Amino acid sequence: MDNNQKEKLKATLFYAFPHHMVSRAVYFATRLSSPSIAQPMINWFIKKFNVDMSEAEFPDTKAYQTFNEFFTRPLKAGARPIATGADTLACPADGTVSETGSIHDDQIFQAKNHHYTVKELVGGDEALASLFKNGRFATVYLAPFNYHRMHMPMDGLLKKMVHVPGRLFSVAQWTVRNIPRLFARNERLVCLFSTDAGPIVMVLVGAINVAAIETVWSGLVTPPRGKKISNFDYSDTQNSYKKGEEMGRFNMGSTVILLTPPNVEWSAEFRAGLVVKMGEAIGHFTVDGASTTH
Repeated sequence: MDNNQKEKLKATLFYAFPHHMVSRAVYFATRLSSPSIAQPMINWFIKKFNVDMSEAEFPDTKAYQTFNEFFTRPLKAGARPIATGADTLACPADGTVSETGSIHDDQIFQAKNHHYTVKELVGGDEALASLFKNGRFATVYLAPFNYHRMHMPMDGLLKKMVHVPGRLFSVAQWTVRNIPRLFARNERLVCLFSTDAGPIVMVLVGAINVAAIETVWSGLVTPPRGKKISNFDYSDTQNSYKKGEEMGRFNMGSTVILLTPPNVEWSAEFRAGLVVKMGEAIGHFTVDGASTTH
């Protein structure tokens, strides 16, 4: 059996895996505050994944009462410089670029032979999906060892949030290659912002062991109650966030998908396989055919 066949077999078995039950157990375990439990977990994780604690605001592991506090640790000031320029987009998270490119009508490329639609990604909202017809997308995968807070790629005013319940398939590359429409099937938060470039969406995709997703404006959003899509309207509020400002966090690793209008161009080096850091320049946008800085 070659590697491709092994991956397909693992993916098939994953359908029967109790995603939510395992993830809720992780949620409980990572919030245990007993030092005899939390500290060994933290020390093991640092050694296994070679975590660079010199970047952390609190490098001493004893500062963290639970594993989750350690996992979502803040970075020290200046650890992630934010790309300058009014028309420059900053990377929203540490991780590895899974895919990036153009949205063809409503179709987003996931992996070879696999696509999904903007409409299903945003929870079936046709009006919301239409904002990104023929726009741009970028998918960034956060491995367990990455920094797990997400930040704004540009200045934005929060307009809407949608919680879409779903599965919790792994978002590792082997599952992305083998499970059709993966990102449109997993639980996710869809966050819509108004920006100088036009509307943008940041989709925070849940995954196995991602026991919770938080935003800075609403706190803990998942785990959810019930299985229906939930819409949160912020159009009458003034929740504005500057480029580089934190907007949410994953409690364990996952994926961020950024959707933009067609007037965004990704940088030439911003492509699949690139290891990225939050705040790095990843592209620029134009308004009426001209750069906003000219």
